Amino acid sequence: MTNYFTQFCLECSYRLGEDELGQKIRHLPENSHYIKSEDILYEIKKIQQQQVLSDGMLYDYIKKGMTKEEAIKYLESKAGSKQMEYIMFAQEKYSNGETSMQYFEDFLQPDTLYLLDEPEVFLSPANQVALAKEINNMARWLDCQFIIATHSPFMLGTLDAKIYNIDSKEYAVTKWSDLENVRYFYNFFKKNEKEFE
Repeated sequence: MTNYFTQFCLECSYRLGEDELGQKIRHLPENSHYIKSEDILYEIKKIQQQQVLSDGMLYDYIKKGMTKEEAIKYLESKAGSKQMEYIMFAQEKYSNGETSMQYFEDFLQPDTLYLLDEPEVFLSPANQVALAKEINNMARWLDCQFIIATHSPFMLGTLDAKIYNIDSKEYAVTKWSDLENVRYFYNFFKKNEKEFE
């Protein structure tokens, strides 16, 4: 995965603020990342390719110089089992959304700053809410920070976050329910509310 985060930071001006003791924060957390929806799609495709190529895994390790017995032993080890889990996860019974949730579960780490660009892509409304709850927990308990660009009313309504309307001239802080995109959903369902009676 290309590390766009460092490049992004070098091209932007920003202030890191202060910690809870009032000391200036002088550097970004070490494992900080910028995650785009395309990155998630790339991981999904990579996992699916692993499933397609699973029959060739032994061959790959043998090609790298292992004996067949060593390759089998590796695939039965903890590291090898982890690879096999990814392969099994990518079977057809799993949707892209479920694979996306697995990606976030495996990838997000404590004490890290993440820039997330439309993380709701591929996720059902229920999984969007589940991801937003997980983000809330990581921010509260694991010292993570998130800057998220999203159109999802489900995430916006679930996140315990300061919301900026970047469609306004002043980039004003706003209530999630006042955003134009969310109001569109509200008006659509209000217009069709008899369908739910």
